[in-house]
Amino acid sequence: MSPPRHIAHVDMDAFFASVEIRDDPTLRGRPVLVGFAGKRGVVAAASYEARRFGCHSAQPMAIALRKCPHAAVVAPRHERYVEVSRSVFEVFSRFTPIVEGLSIDEAFLDLAGTQRLHGSPRAIAESIRAIVRGELNLTCSVGLATSKFIAKIASDRDKPDGLTEVPPGHERAFLAPLPIRQLWGVGPKTAQTLQRLGIATVGDIAEFGAATLEQELGDHGLHLHRLSLGIDEREVTPGRERKQISHENTFETDLTSRAEIEDWLLRQATRVGDQLAAKQLRGRKVHIKLRDTAFTTWTRQTTLDLPSAQTKAIFAAARGLLDKLDAEGLVRGRRFRLTGLGVSELVGAHEPGPPKQLELLGLGATPDDTTRSAPVPELPDKGEAVQDVLSEVRRRFGGKALSPAGVSGRRKPR
Repeated sequence: MSPPRHIAHVDMDAFFASVEIRDDPTLRGRPVLVGFAGKRGVVAAASYEARRFGCHSAQPMAIALRKCPHAAVVAPRHERYVEVSRSVFEVFSRFTPIVEGLSIDEAFLDLAGTQRLHGSPRAIAESIRAIVRGELNLTCSVGLATSKFIAKIASDRDKPDGLTEVPPGHERAFLAPLPIRQLWGVGPKTAQTLQRLGIATVGDIAEFGAATLEQELGDHGLHLHRLSLGIDEREVTPGRERKQISHENTFETDLTSRAEIEDWLLRQATRVGDQLAAKQLRGRKVHIKLRDTAFTTWTRQTTLDLPSAQTKAIFAAARGLLDKLDAEGLVRGRRFRLTGLGVSELVGAHEPGPPKQLELLGLGATPDDTTRSAPVPELPDKGEAVQDVLSEVRRRFGGKALSPAGVSGRRKPR
């Protein structure tokens, strides 16, 4: 039998809000909401002081302010959060090279083989918390377990600034009393099915027959049964912290013209290009999203000839997708409350893209491609170098520095 694995899940506590409070000590002790205060604003993060009033992320800002009218509302600073995130992940790398980022503020760490240098898994977790607190003036919560999904559940057990360890052999006892919604893959519909079967806790799933769960939920039922037994064999995989990089805005005043939509897609292409450059990534697939006042959402995507982080290439692809939506009659005459742009199929800045011959034959395209973008006239290496310089200038001197021409700012995002 192989020795038990030692996996940590580290989750920063109210990350965006905590960074804002750290950078502005006058906010300390006050309820803080990160987001925009307009009628369509959404809470990006809520401090623990604000959470006591029922505020939480993804909540409409208007509702959060009704619950906590004296909260301080702070506009998000994404570039700042990316910068601090780099420092956080650098701390993780001091203890293990096997770090799988789930997002800007959480990661799995494989601690196998680190004991000789750094001590027990619990000692490592305590060291990480101490360094994050001492060097970065932030707090994080850590879960320790033999599997990824139990470590993630454990990290949420004693927030903020907590440490929960599930020793080998105690997985089922830890999971048994938890409500079924805490199990990965149990959404509202699955929960309804399980409740109809009389299942209320993870322990109930473990005791229930796997055959019946398969009959009711198919392979998903078998998957949930295995999780309820504490079985999760997925490895910690480095270099997977982002599957895509995207940015979107919801507007207090609707966009009513193609020119306004293009302005915001250009802003978003600039933001995404800066984030790609900061992470030394390039992307091959560009997608856009439009949502009108009836909450109907349209998305389109296309594949670049070469992976890129250039704002110029990303925006050219986005404009081509907008052309297609326009030709389908989905732009004119509508009022839009949201636009978004993202880049996926990410590769490292120095990784080669797919062989050009495959692209010429169409073998590199995926079935959901809707259009092809025109080649970018600049040489890729030169263009990426220019993008790096522009991104660094904006990072150091603010997001509006060297903004591309054509960004009019006629509508304010909320």
